[in-house]
Amino acid sequence: MHNSASYTDGLTRRHSASPTWTVEAVKQVRYHVVEAAGLFDTDSTLLLTGCADAALRPGDRRLVVIDSTVQELHGERITRYFDHHGIAVTLLPVRADESVKRWSLVTDVVDAMNDFGIDRRREPVIAIGGGVLLDVVGLAASLYRRGTPYIRIPTTLVGLVDAGVGVKTGVNYGQGKNRLGTYAPAVATFVDRSFLSTLDARHLSNGLAEILKVALVKSAELFDLLEDFGPLLIEDRFQGSTPALETAARRVVSEAIHLMLEELQPNLWEQCLERCVDYGHTFSPTIEMEALPELLHGEAVAVDMALTTVMGRMRGDVTEHQSQRVLALMDRLRLPLWTDVLARPGILDGALADTVRHRDGQQRLPLPVGIGHHRFVNDVTPEELDTALKELDTARRRTGQNFPSDAGLVGAGEAA
Repeated sequence: MHNSASYTDGLTRRHSASPTWTVEAVKQVRYHVVEAAGLFDTDSTLLLTGCADAALRPGDRRLVVIDSTVQELHGERITRYFDHHGIAVTLLPVRADESVKRWSLVTDVVDAMNDFGIDRRREPVIAIGGGVLLDVVGLAASLYRRGTPYIRIPTTLVGLVDAGVGVKTGVNYGQGKNRLGTYAPAVATFVDRSFLSTLDARHLSNGLAEILKVALVKSAELFDLLEDFGPLLIEDRFQGSTPALETAARRVVSEAIHLMLEELQPNLWEQCLERCVDYGHTFSPTIEMEALPELLHGEAVAVDMALTTVMGRMRGDVTEHQSQRVLALMDRLRLPLWTDVLARPGILDGALADTVRHRDGQQRLPLPVGIGHHRFVNDVTPEELDTALKELDTARRRTGQNFPSDAGLVGAGEAA
């Protein structure tokens, strides 16, 4: 008798005193990110036919989980659209921001899915809201009946360029950022800048932090665009009120999405833990959770990027001029360079230790090389962090920064 035999592709049986079977299987992953101007205009058919894997037909029904603030601002338009096209929808408005991004919110969505009686193959849940809501609905959908399809319609800039285009879901647990989660791609994400028209300046800056992140490690050209147009796009709310601003808004959003997908696509399941899109996400998870509700997600990422820009300059990978450009742009984009959380003893050492556990025993810390490039390091010391922190404190005092303020935060959640 042979010691082993293959019965089908990917299945092997080894004969011994204790037979052993080895199963190898590959699951194909395909999802779509679709630019969609005026998605809920009644004459638009993009949501109906723009993606074959997510098509809607008259007579269909859908459960729509929507951020409560989005419901207040856009609910009438959204309801009118579905009514016009003969889609029966059940709306579930939920408050969704970082302070309530917990397991209990997932079970609320699961309860609604169960009450709706979803056909898990043919009735994808539709999530309309910011990054927190997309994460929560994605997690609920991935768990319900071991996997129910869902569609993302982000309404914040963070959602458009970051939370809406990857495959990760999650909620916070204890003091851990996104400690519970899954890898569960949506069938499709529809990217509609019109939702940003009702977003306040602070939440636009919040999203620009994630765009700046990919620019600093992957694209000097995108960084230049942000220098030239970033503050104007905040003022314009990415609506393209002039031809120049329309071109800039489309280029910034499109390039940010492309750069993210270019990095994510070969490594969706994070087999490789050296990920340049983790730039700004080494210290920020701890900073964000410790600072709640002071900082939004992108603001915590900005503080991380300011610190690591200083570290890059200290190491000779970033020139003084480049460092000044980066910190000046962050200031112009109304992104914080500092939070008082940084003054707590051991906060950065603890954050780095938690990251090492998350990255399989190594720091794998992406640091900028100039503007538009990066490298990974594993030799950051507490002494280096302490020196960088002092230099960052000096730099931010020179700017006279005194934000983020609470203006626009209370009740705003992450919604448009």
